[in-house]
Amino acid sequence: MRQVTGRRNIDWLTVFLYIIMVIVGWLNIYAAVYQPDAPTSIFSLSLNSGKQLMWIGGASLIAFVIMMVDFKLFSTLAYPIFIVTLLALLGVLVIGHSAGGNTSWFKIGFIRIQPSEFAKYALALALAKYIDDPTVRLDKWRYLIMAFIIILIPFSLVMLQKDTGSAMVFAAFFFMLYREGMPAWIMVLGLWMVFLFVTALVSTTLVAGGILGGMVIIAVIYIVYNKRPKSMIFIVVGIGTLSFLFTEGIDYILYDIMRPHQRKRIEVLVNPNIDPLGVGYQVTQSKIAIGSGGVAGKGFLEGTQTKFNFVPEQSTDFIFCTIGEEHGWIGSLVTIGLFAALIIRLIMLAERQKSRFARVYGYCVSCVFFIHFMINMGMTIGIFPVIGIPLPFFSYGGSSLWAFTMMLFTFIKLDSHRTQMLARN
Repeated sequence: MRQVTGRRNIDWLTVFLYIIMVIVGWLNIYAAVYQPDAPTSIFSLSLNSGKQLMWIGGASLIAFVIMMVDFKLFSTLAYPIFIVTLLALLGVLVIGHSAGGNTSWFKIGFIRIQPSEFAKYALALALAKYIDDPTVRLDKWRYLIMAFIIILIPFSLVMLQKDTGSAMVFAAFFFMLYREGMPAWIMVLGLWMVFLFVTALVSTTLVAGGILGGMVIIAVIYIVYNKRPKSMIFIVVGIGTLSFLFTEGIDYILYDIMRPHQRKRIEVLVNPNIDPLGVGYQVTQSKIAIGSGGVAGKGFLEGTQTKFNFVPEQSTDFIFCTIGEEHGWIGSLVTIGLFAALIIRLIMLAERQKSRFARVYGYCVSCVFFIHFMINMGMTIGIFPVIGIPLPFFSYGGSSLWAFTMMLFTFIKLDSHRTQMLARN
């Protein structure tokens, strides 16, 4: 088969969404650091916006190089890239730079590189390479456990860096495993544990027990009414009992496993007024900033919450506050629409792949973007604990921008060669 390449095979819609998001993010980074009493150019390297422009230039070069190399290189080098990244995660534990209680960066002069951001890219390649093996079936335990191990290795190393936020993002890859054949009950079990955890946090033991007891009774009635095997009653009662014991162990998790500041963030999520001037201050000010924007916002560079530095980390983890305050409900809706369009587009591209490697990788990318988007926006409006992860393409930071660019353009490259990958398979 003749190998067809060229710009006409590139999904330009995805490239266009990327460019729009990076530009809008850059403008909002400038808005977050702009001071009207001492105006400085958006290009000034003394501001985060000027530094971000350097990172954008580097990201553009990365995208160009990815589009120029042979598409077969990503599959060939998947495991070596994964191994090198694991070594970097180990290295940062030994000689890494600490900030905010985390040891997550290599510091070279004024440049800081965060290996955990690139670990998501490396893990996506490694999982795609592993699942691409025709003998691998994720409905079989031995293959599924191996996939779990591949995910848990970088997860554990990032947890050792005390970077809980970045570690939680690795949960995104389990959604891809479900798409590729992981039994549905495992996903349901995970969601059930999350439900139990939240129930135990927002209610007393008596209420949590009552909720579980009611659900067990309803399940038993359903089994009897539909004449299901009686053995299912014992299974349901057993699951209910174990679930209740799990809720009883929440206190142990909160007070013996979690660090104090992590526990405080969860407690503030349940009760925002518990520490309004401490851990709860950031979320409270974030919601004030977003709410003050109204429908149309205060206007570009006119955000008062921004100018008086009420919201910490506003150009990084809380960049969405600037969007909400200066561009209002309309700007927030447009931003959400951009992410929704990108994620939906990536899923559509993944589904049209004939190569399993490309499809798995595409789902990994879309799931990572979705988790970042959901958690980041959730924590700015108080429906998710503050765990400090960036909003893709919007937040200030070179490591995150470069890693997200690598993830996205690698998939664009694979998609542009989907007919060749089919021929190769």
